[in-house]
Amino acid sequence: MILESLLKSVKQNLSEGKPIYIRGFASFIVKKRVAKTGRNISKDTVLKIPAHYIPYFKPSKEFKAMMKTKLVEL
Repeated sequence: MILESLLKSVKQNLSEGKPIYIRGFASFIVKKRVAKTGRNISKDTVLKIPAHYIPYFKPSKEFKAMMKTKLVEL
């Protein structure tokens, strides 16, 4: 129940463009992707992909360091 509430809060804040910072764990932010041109290889057509926003998870330095040492031990 607590985890569901946390995730709901994270989704709500990110949809409003507000970042979430959890000290010692990670940051949840929204990044803007610029418009670009893509290709559909099977149909040999060019597609225009509009600019859009994506959610982004960035682990903290402490979390990365802990994972590196823990995975080595396994």
